[in-house]
Amino acid sequence: MPLQPSDSVHTVATITTTELLDGLYDSGNRSAWTEFDNRYRPILYGFLRRMGISDADAADVAQETLARFVQDYRARKYDRNKGRLRSWLIGIARCRLADLQRDVGRRGVIHGESAIAGLPDDPADESVWEAEERRVIFEQAIRELRETTRFNERTIEAFERVVLRHEPVEQVAAQLGLSPQEIYNAKNRVVDRLREIVKRYEGDPLESR
Repeated sequence: MPLQPSDSVHTVATITTTELLDGLYDSGNRSAWTEFDNRYRPILYGFLRRMGISDADAADVAQETLARFVQDYRARKYDRNKGRLRSWLIGIARCRLADLQRDVGRRGVIHGESAIAGLPDDPADESVWEAEERRVIFEQAIRELRETTRFNERTIEAFERVVLRHEPVEQVAAQLGLSPQEIYNAKNRVVDRLREIVKRYEGDPLESR
């Protein structure tokens, strides 16, 4: 079953990794395929972009990596006892990147060719993956915060401007019609809720996926 591009970061991890992997064996289990794609495509894409390749090539390689993993997984080639899921995905991605490099001479120069030629070793790959993992979890948490909490838009805007964009509290307070203390209170409430959401995502860590 071909995997389709994901238009957005998935917001709620509804099933555990074990349940997801069990579901992948069933080609008719569309929810498992969708969940798998939503969980890993953003990380793979970011991982590949950090390798220095173009947006289009990163999207293509991410798609090929996911499709190949699914094929191998259904063929029972993946053994969770012999390595983490991320290691398998990284290995497949590196192979696809090598294929891409071999194709350079046939289809012209691609952006990031030098980066592909000098890919880091496995320990560096793990660090890059972990960074993308944290980024995706944070994006998921922010989206869930917006979609499921009762915070008003002004409270969330105050949080984003002060915490994420590092704008001065006094400036944000004046522009939003709030006192500096109200800005601090709003920031603390949002941070506390965000920590709860992130902790839940990390309860089924990508480390073991």
